[in-house]
Amino acid sequence: MRLVRSTARTRTVSAAWRDGRLQVNVPARLSAAQEREWIGRMVAKVGARGGTGQPAADPDGGPADARSDDALLAWAGRLSAAHLGGRARPVSVTWSARQRRRWGSCTPARGTIRLSTQLRGMPDWVVAAVLVHELTHLLESGHGPAFRRLVDRYPRYAEAMAFLDGVTFAEGRGRTAPDRWAEDEDAG
Repeated sequence: MRLVRSTARTRTVSAAWRDGRLQVNVPARLSAAQEREWIGRMVAKVGARGGTGQPAADPDGGPADARSDDALLAWAGRLSAAHLGGRARPVSVTWSARQRRRWGSCTPARGTIRLSTQLRGMPDWVVAAVLVHELTHLLESGHGPAFRRLVDRYPRYAEAMAFLDGVTFAEGRGRTAPDRWAEDEDAG
């Protein structure tokens, strides 16, 4: 994700895909808190639009909404090989409809990973980032520096986390439909 602050832009915030990255354009006068709020809104808006203008799916993945548990396990193996040196080896990876507050969870002692069914239909690179996050818990407990170094090996990890923050932000305000926002939004 790329943030562009503009002194010429005074009232509107916009977002668009540029060279495979989401670019959010904001007025330079916004505070850091306002910027975070607008980034969340625009990430959710662009993500809710679906495939229009989005970058190609992650090469390690496929259509996440149609994956069986076996396909998720195979995908996790490919992600581990590509980004974690093949060191993370889950016993199972399953979809879970019971997870409402977390995108994923991991039980390292059992080698099990669960992904929230709320991830179905999200861009593959977002689901892949959650999988990499949970795979990393098989190697590192907690979210300390060693954990961060490992998850950051997935090139779109930070962008995916921003996307999910935007989804959470929008849902917290009852905004789930893509047509609730105009193309450019008034920043007040």
